Amino acid sequence: MLKSSPQHKHRRRESTVSRTDRPVYISKPSDYPHAPARLLLLLTGGTGIKSVNNQIQADRFASEGYLVLMPDMFGGDTAPAAPMVDDSASLLEKFKIRAAEMAKSFVIDMWLARITPDKVMPRLHKVIETAREQHAEATRHGDGIYAVGYCIGARFVMHLAQEQEATSDGDEEAAKQKEPPLIKAGALAHPASVAPDDFKGLKAPLSFVCVENDPLFPDEVRSAGEDQMADANVEHEVQVYPGVPHGFAVVGEYQDQSIKDAQATAYDQMLKWLQNH
Repeated sequence: MLKSSPQHKHRRRESTVSRTDRPVYISKPSDYPHAPARLLLLLTGGTGIKSVNNQIQADRFASEGYLVLMPDMFGGDTAPAAPMVDDSASLLEKFKIRAAEMAKSFVIDMWLARITPDKVMPRLHKVIETAREQHAEATRHGDGIYAVGYCIGARFVMHLAQEQEATSDGDEEAAKQKEPPLIKAGALAHPASVAPDDFKGLKAPLSFVCVENDPLFPDEVRSAGEDQMADANVEHEVQVYPGVPHGFAVVGEYQDQSIKDAQATAYDQMLKWLQNH
């Protein structure tokens, strides 16, 4: 069961990026701005920016020298919460909870259907545009913007890593041109709802933390995506973690030591990828 860590004291700061009117959780290195920092976007899973676990995740990257912006990419429409199962619950109670889980699965499918690129990407474009102005020094220090994403947020890191459509203003020739990706490099953990087309046009280097036999990112989709990235000469790495649940890379308290170890390894994988790019 994933829970927040009550012992962790993090530098909480919620803010609103101007001109977007969207909440953005911001976490800064302790010595910022006296020491330079790289700009990092953190795109969350369905629990959103108010999740303490997601905030702790942002703070961990901030402690490594990143100015972290964690935007509300869902417009306040976060995923429905999961029912909790207590080991002491009666058989009838557990049956009711399982029934609630089945209903919740349907609701989550409906929620995922609402989290589409045409809704999310304009929000991210506004955050990036304003961040480039308000945090220009961090952008220059990293020679661009970095991104990490978890679950559904990982899918949108892929969209930021794609070559972008040029602004044409009605010019057909200009419309055929492509612009560079919006990020310099990205790291993704257990992506969700990734379609084959999401691998098209990738240009920025990407690191993938994947779960073996993950129904939200099936092995066949991942394998086909790896082939596409290799054919397109996209710099990438893919690590598949066996025996762990979807969502394991997000900060939380697991009883199983092997999951804890895998979580630490996944974080190191993502951090090193960012540091090396």
